[in-house]
Amino acid sequence: MNELTAIINLVGTEAVRVILGVVGVLAFVVVNALVLTWLERKVAGHMQRRIGPKEVGPFGLLQPFADMIKLLGKEILTPANVDKPIYYLAPVLIFVPVLVSFIVIPFDGFLQAKDINVGILVILAFSSLSVFSILLAGWGSNNKYSLIGAVRSVAQNVAYEIPLMLALLPVVFMTNSLSLRDIVEAQKGLWFIGKWQFFAFLIYFIAGVAETNRTPFDLPEAESELVAGYHTEYSGMRFALFQFAEFSNIFIICAIATTFFLGGYNGPILPGIIWFFIKTYFLVFVIMWFRWTFPRVRFDQLLNFSWKVLIPVALLNLLVTGGLLKL
Repeated sequence: MNELTAIINLVGTEAVRVILGVVGVLAFVVVNALVLTWLERKVAGHMQRRIGPKEVGPFGLLQPFADMIKLLGKEILTPANVDKPIYYLAPVLIFVPVLVSFIVIPFDGFLQAKDINVGILVILAFSSLSVFSILLAGWGSNNKYSLIGAVRSVAQNVAYEIPLMLALLPVVFMTNSLSLRDIVEAQKGLWFIGKWQFFAFLIYFIAGVAETNRTPFDLPEAESELVAGYHTEYSGMRFALFQFAEFSNIFIICAIATTFFLGGYNGPILPGIIWFFIKTYFLVFVIMWFRWTFPRVRFDQLLNFSWKVLIPVALLNLLVTGGLLKL
C-alpha cells in the first residue's frame, strides 16, 4: 500500500512538473517572439541609419504588443479554393516542434522542463515537422507562389539538414551522450568551440541560418519573387503562428549552438541563465545582422553550397574528430 502511494505521489509530482513546464514554455515562446520582433526592427533601423520603432512606448518597446493586438483583431480570411483541412492544419502543425524543443533545452542547471537522454534527437526529429507543415501550407493554399515557396523550402531543408546533423555528431562523440544537460556539463573547463570544433560550429551556424529560411537563404519566402512564399494566403492569427514559429526557430537554432559549442549556461560570476541568454541572443543578433549585410543567393548556389562545400567539410571534420578520439 505504501509503495502504491509512493508511485501515485511520484506520478502526480511528475505530471505537475510537466504541466508547469509546458505553461512556462508557452509563456516564454510568446514573450520571446515579441522581443525578437522588436529587436529585428531595431537592428534593421540602426543598420540603415534610422531609429526604428519609437512611437509606441519608450524606445518602441510596446510596438510588438500593438502588432499582436492588431493580428488578434484582424479578420481571418480563407480563400475560396484552398484545400481546407490541409490549409487549417499547417499553421498549427508548425508550432508543435517549437514547444517540444523548448521543453528539452537547459536554460540553467536547475531550469529545464524535462531532461531526456536523447534530447537532441527529439529536437531534430520534431524539427522535420516544420518542413512538412510548410509543404502543407504551400500545397493547401492553391496558390502557385505558395507552392513554389514550399517546394524550395523542402529542397533547402533536405540539403542543409545533413551538414547540420554532421556538425553536431563530433560533440556527441566527445561526450558520449545525446542529453543536452550532459553536453553542457562536459564544457565546464573549456567550450567545445575551443576543442577542435570551430569548423563544426561554423558549419552548424550556416546550416541553421538556412534551416530557418533567413537571409541570405530566404528563397522560400523571397518577397521580390514570391509575394510572401508559402504563407502568402494566410492572415490574422494564422499568419501570426507562422511568424511566431519562425522567430522561435531562430532562438532554438542559436540555443542549440550555445549548448553544443559555447558552454551553454557555464560562465563566471553571473548566474547560468544570464550567460545562456547572453550567448543565445548574441547569435540571434548575428543572424539579424546577416539580413542587412548579405544579398540573397540564387537557388542553385544555395543547394550547391550545401552539397559541394558544407557536407564534405562536415564529413572531414567528423572523421578527424573520430580519429583524434581514437588515438
